[in-house]
Amino acid sequence: MSRHPVDHRTPPEGGRTEHFAQVERQSGAAGSHPASRALHRRPAARGAGQSRVAAYARIERGREA
Repeated sequence: MSRHPVDHRTPPEGGRTEHFAQVERQSGAAGSHPASRALHRRPAARGAGQSRVAAYARIERGREA
């Protein structure tokens, strides 16, 4: 028995992928606006919790100050 005409999928043409690639080529990975590029280049801020975690890990390994 053959399938109903609605049940036959047409293969995707890749229009979304083509458009995404085009936008990505034009704007680049960091974006096209200078502010967004500056945000991507800015180093990640380290919080006070990072040094605390390192200290606890050092103590756990058996090394004390």
